[in-house]
Amino acid sequence: MDTAFRDRFIRLWQEYFPGAELPVTFEVTDEDRGVEWAPTPKGWRCIVCDLARVRKGMSLLFGEDSLSCSGAKYYMGYVEDRAPDFRFFLSHGKAGSVPGERYKKTPEIVDEMVKQGTFLPAMGRHYLFRRWDSLTPEDHPDVVIFFARAEVISGLFTLANYDRADPHGVICPFGSGCSAIIHHPLHESRAECPRGVLGMFDPSARPCVPVDVLTLAIPMQMFVPMVDSMEESFLITDTWEKVRKKIKMSEERYSLTH
Repeated sequence: MDTAFRDRFIRLWQEYFPGAELPVTFEVTDEDRGVEWAPTPKGWRCIVCDLARVRKGMSLLFGEDSLSCSGAKYYMGYVEDRAPDFRFFLSHGKAGSVPGERYKKTPEIVDEMVKQGTFLPAMGRHYLFRRWDSLTPEDHPDVVIFFARAEVISGLFTLANYDRADPHGVICPFGSGCSAIIHHPLHESRAECPRGVLGMFDPSARPCVPVDVLTLAIPMQMFVPMVDSMEESFLITDTWEKVRKKIKMSEERYSLTH
């Protein structure tokens, strides 16, 4: 990571999104760089909950042993095969054996969804998560993840579409919380024209984030030109100044109640 770029973004973020939470990043790597491993969960645990510590500034490494959720193991590239009854688990369940989340109407719809999925293998590698201000010259993040409320998301969404003619600079695919911040943006990072991923609509992951907070995960190669555009974009207009004031007031109120 170019530390001058890191510090430049922090300055611009504080100017145009005053008080808003800094993003976290992850890198798929073979190195640990002295970062603490996330402990093996006792029972089921959502990785989105564990990332609360990263959002507060603690860097963490995640590997297969750090995960207890089969969905996270799939979306992070450690286990390619879905559980045998996944089609029932995601839909209406199976009487007497499988409780259903009822996120899809029928098992057949789940089957079709699985066929359209992509698997990004990461066996033997791990995920290094850092908050943006903790990045070092040795880090090369793949994805930048913002946890934010509507006004901040509005600015990031508009900035993501600033330098492109098509209206799809941000996508919102159905999936788990971890798929929205890890799998889908990592998949986009390998595309010729990557897109940001809006997420955290998964009801199962919602208990792990504050009220009103969504995510926007952005591949790093897309994020760099977004930062380079900040000082010439709508962020310097009177229109954004009105939103900026809302962000500042919102963050001040939030800090007083938490």
